[in-house]
Amino acid sequence: MATQQVLHPFIGASPSAEALRTMIARVASSMATALITGESGTGKELVARALHDQSDRSQANFVPINCAAIPTGLVESELFGHRKGSFTGAMTDRVGRFELAHGGTIFLDEIGDLSLDMQVKLLRVLQERKVDPVGGTKSIPVDVRVVAATHRDLEHEITAGRFREDLYYRLNVLPLNTPALRQRSQDVPVLLAHFSSHFAQKGQTPITFAADFMGALQDYGWPGNVRELSNLVDRFSTLFSGQQLKLNTVPPTLLPKGLQFIQAERLAGMPQVESELSVVSSANLENQSANADVMNPFANPTPDQALDNHNEVEHIIMLAQGLPSLPPEGLSLKDRLADIERDLIVQALQRTDGNVSQTARLLNLQRTTLIEKLNKYDLRQGTILNNTSN
Repeated sequence: MATQQVLHPFIGASPSAEALRTMIARVASSMATALITGESGTGKELVARALHDQSDRSQANFVPINCAAIPTGLVESELFGHRKGSFTGAMTDRVGRFELAHGGTIFLDEIGDLSLDMQVKLLRVLQERKVDPVGGTKSIPVDVRVVAATHRDLEHEITAGRFREDLYYRLNVLPLNTPALRQRSQDVPVLLAHFSSHFAQKGQTPITFAADFMGALQDYGWPGNVRELSNLVDRFSTLFSGQQLKLNTVPPTLLPKGLQFIQAERLAGMPQVESELSVVSSANLENQSANADVMNPFANPTPDQALDNHNEVEHIIMLAQGLPSLPPEGLSLKDRLADIERDLIVQALQRTDGNVSQTARLLNLQRTTLIEKLNKYDLRQGTILNNTSN
């Protein structure tokens, strides 16, 4: 199996994927700064690497740095370098990332997490194309193409006083956006095929997906985007090597919550939920050690275990319905789940006095996703929202 996971947000024939590929090819040769926006897991670093690889700077260094992952006190040293003795622990001179990227590209990931103090210093570097190492007395010229990325809404951050407007306009010369996977669900099958091949166990054929499971995966919202899909295929390739996966093949505990509800809803409409739901084929486990049975409790289940897994599906359905048991007359599970979602959104809106941004944070949703749901349930036109502009 491949040892390194690679995200491929450009795979697929959706209009958004094609537009992104076209945009990269068009702006790659430019020296202008680029700002890549998009949700986490959509492949922003891959876009930055593609810009570098397709540019005249491809023979020089591509230097990435995650601004959110470095302690605030060390960011300046990481970016611009330092001189020996400039602070406690500075035992030698250090070359900063900008110098390392000289002649090439520096990728400033999560630029929205930089402190205001560092934003001022970065703005100066972008304007003057020189860096001042910490403790140094002489500026060093740098020739770099700057590509920045963020999952944050920087215009909102500017309004909140957390991001400098002048730096935003300096960075946002060439804007690119990586679309969320839910916005290009038609690309899910080809992405699944790609990662199935990438993660196939040595000597095994890649896993495949039956039509019912493929449909569920296309309808799932993928909050973690391509990264989440990649991780899920990696998991399935390890546990179900070489198999075709059906909707009732995978135990709910191996699925993300949203996909669990889709599975439960659709299996509820089937005449019978097969015990196959909780079984990894014995052929897949023949060559495993005895310890593998401990690590995979759903392997070779006893009748009681199979019943427990069957009941787990029923339990998920009951949780989704908010009922202790199914009414004798039955109900529409899809409508019931929609009612639950709408009620929770209404409660969150009331708690935040209609503030959309605060409501999105309360529900752990992207703001754009919440707005889509507000439109879906006609909440935007109601009296519940007192302030939809926040």
